[in-house]
Formats: sequence, C-alpha cells, structure tokens
Amino acid sequence: MFSHGVMPPLMFGGMICFMIIGFPVAFSLIAVGLFFGTLGILTDHFHPSFLQALPLRFYGIISNDLLLAIPFFTFMGAILERCGLAEDLLEGTGKLFGKVPGGLAYAVIVVGAILGAITGTVAASVIAMGVISLPVMMRYGYDQKLATGVIAASGTITQLIPPSLVLIVLAEQLGKPVGDMYLGAIGPSILQVLLFLAYVFVLSLFKPQHMPPLPPEAIGEGGWPLIKQVLWGMIPSIVLIALVLGTLAMGLATPTEAGAMGAVGAIVLAAMHGRLSWTLVRQAMESTMRLTAMVVFILIGATVFSLVFQGMDGARWIEHLLTQLPGGRVGFLIFVNIFVFFIAFFLDFFEIAFIIVPLLVPVAVKLDINLIWFGVLLCVNMQTAFMHPPFGFALFYLRGIAPPSIRTSQIYWGAIPWLAMQLILVVVVIMWPEAVTYWVSPGSTVDPSTIELNIPQFEPPALDMGPPQF
Repeated sequence: MFSHGVMPPLMFGGMICFMIIGFPVAFSLIAVGLFFGTLGILTDHFHPSFLQALPLRFYGIISNDLLLAIPFFTFMGAILERCGLAEDLLEGTGKLFGKVPGGLAYAVIVVGAILGAITGTVAASVIAMGVISLPVMMRYGYDQKLATGVIAASGTITQLIPPSLVLIVLAEQLGKPVGDMYLGAIGPSILQVLLFLAYVFVLSLFKPQHMPPLPPEAIGEGGWPLIKQVLWGMIPSIVLIALVLGTLAMGLATPTEAGAMGAVGAIVLAAMHGRLSWTLVRQAMESTMRLTAMVVFILIGATVFSLVFQGMDGARWIEHLLTQLPGGRVGFLIFVNIFVFFIAFFLDFFEIAFIIVPLLVPVAVKLDINLIWFGVLLCVNMQTAFMHPPFGFALFYLRGIAPPSIRTSQIYWGAIPWLAMQLILVVVVIMWPEAVTYWVSPGSTVDPSTIELNIPQFEPPALDMGPPQF
C-alpha cells in the first residue's frame, strides 16, 4: 500500500502538523512514532522485534549521567535569579554607565551577559531585567522600542553563553564533550555582546534623544562607593562562573560535577547576600523539577519517533535530500540554518535539539563538517527562536511584565533590529569558523596510513601424528 520512499516524508509531515496544532510536543512525538511503528509492521517495513529496542533506549535516557547537569544548572540559575543578584548588578552598572547616552542600555547588555553565564535560562534573565530596568528606562525617557528590544535581546544571550542548557543538550546529541562546546561558544558570545553594544553606540550618535543619560541625582555621588557596589555584585558571580567553566575546560570535572558545584555555589552566593531562605530553595526546586520533567518527556518522545523514523529509512531519506543540495557544505549550512530559523517559529530549542539535530548529524559527518562548529552555529541560530515576532518567547515574557502603556506592537517592532544582529552573527560564524574552533584544542590526530602493526612471528611445534600409544 505504501512504498518505502514515501513513509519518511509522511512521518515527518505528521510531526509538523501536530506541532502546528499545538498539541504537547512529547505526546505528539510518541503518538506519531507509535502510529507509524504500527503502520511499519503492517506494511512489512520492519519486523515487530525492531521495537524491542525502545525499553533499552528509555533506560539509556534516565541513566545518562550527562543529563544530570540540566537540573543542577537549572537549580543554580533559579537560586541566583531569585536571590536579588540581578537587582544589585543592574543598579550598580546602570549608575556606572548612566552619564552617557544609552548608559542604561549598555548596562542591560552587560548584565544580561553576566546573568546568562550564571543563570542559564532565558526566562529568568528577561523577566528579572524587565521588572527591574524597564520602569527605570521609561521614567528617564527611553524610546519604548529600544527599551523592550534591548531587554529581550540581552536575555536571549543566555542561549549562547556557557553554561547554557542548549549547549549541554547539543553536546549530548552530537556526541561531543560539553567542555568543548562551551569553549567553542566563547567567541560567538563575545561577538554577540560586541554587536549589541556597537548598535547602541551608533544609535546614540544619531538618535541620542531616544536614550538620554541619567540625571545627576539618579547617579548619586559616584566614586569609590559606586565602584564597590558594582564589584560586590560582579566579583562573586565571576568567581563562580570561573570555577564552573574552568573545571570543565581543564577536564577537572564532568558537566554533572561542575553543575553540582555551581548549585552549591549559588546557595553560597545567596547566603552572602543575606537572601537565602527555605522559600527560595523550595521555589528553585519546583522550577527545576518542572523543567527536568519536561526535558525527560520530550527525550522519551523523540526516542520513540527517531527509532521508528530510522526503521522507515528516514535517515537515508534525509541524507539523500541534503547531500544533493547545490553548493556542497556551504549549501547544506545555508539550507539548515534557514530551515532551523523558520521551524523555530513552532518549536523551542529543546525540541529542535532532540528532534531535528539527530537527523542532521549524519549528513554533517558525511560532509566532513566540524561538529563543534556545527553545534555552536545551530545554537547561535536557535537564539532567534526567542526573538521571532510574534512567536518569540522572550517577547511573551516581556509582554507579561511590561506595563499596559507599552503596546505589543512596540515590543514586536523593537525586536526586529536585534533579531537582524543575531542573523548577522549566524552569517559571521558560517563564514569564519575560527570564531568557534580557535578556542577549542584540536586534540591528537592520527593518520591511519602511518599505523604499523608488528605481530611477532612464531613457529608452532610439530604435531606427532603417529598412532596412539597404549
């Protein structure tokens, strides 16, 4: 009834239809996988015993030590987001840059990068900075589109800056060390921050009235009290970041161990600021539990879908489709990034990482693409998922905490320049792979043609084949 060539596109199309309808992703994947699994057995695409691999795959998910890093880093971010660290950082940094046009925008970008490195979640960064800085920016006459755009964009930097949860998941899907993914993301993270700062600087030259400097009474006396306040907010956080990422980069700790150390460090920082309480810990544990449960269920659904998809020769279909693109590696990268950009309207980064990335990896390997570079490039692209008007989650978060005087259309228009800068970074990383690979140690490489196997020769003892003696 069904030819072998038509089943993979039908299965992929069924998954997309469920996503567009809005049915929960994990259960959509399970439903599509089991339906086509049954259809595959009935149409002799594979034997029923093929699906016996599912229980082993489920056990592999829940016993994967690497995935333990996700709840640890989520808990660390939840503690730091609720302990008032963002308020201290924004207040001090805002006063430090407040004398120049766009000072508050500079502060939001810098603090967004720091919060991204210590919280690891976009929602925490966008909501924290929106609640704290948006009323201040409106009070001192900032343009609404600029204020909302810079807050949403600086929150999405969290996607790319280590210890991003996206990088952990991508490392697991690509089969690469998390430490290498973190090192590879350093260059694009710096470039993204510099692009944002440069945009604010250029805009301040042509439209200073959209971002006026703070009045002297808002800045205060300045001097050493101000510097001390900024340092008190930054130095403990930077030390924690250095410990977590440094131990990973040097190979002294696994991602799970580094995440556990970060969680303990977050509790210590909250205690240092005098804000550690049982309520704080309980709220952090609840948000960690919800996110971890969501990730596990999406992984289970993706496993059901991917196993059946492989049984339908879906991997061969994807490989044939993508390796025939014009332009070779560049054509593949351009197509993949355009595809990820548009599918991010409907899927979040976890879903893209668990569903789409495993289908792309074999093709990338066949085209001899560096998987660290490929993974970081996808991470840069997936930032845009949070900034797409009208579907971007960062824009939803901002709409939820913005006052009614700020129209939704202003938030959407304000996001477009920052979305364009994220896409510029995608182009830069494609054209300049060293932005990623420069930070990653190449490791040892062995040329197979130079390997020599010296097997010692020996003479076996002669066998006496005479008649047996009794």
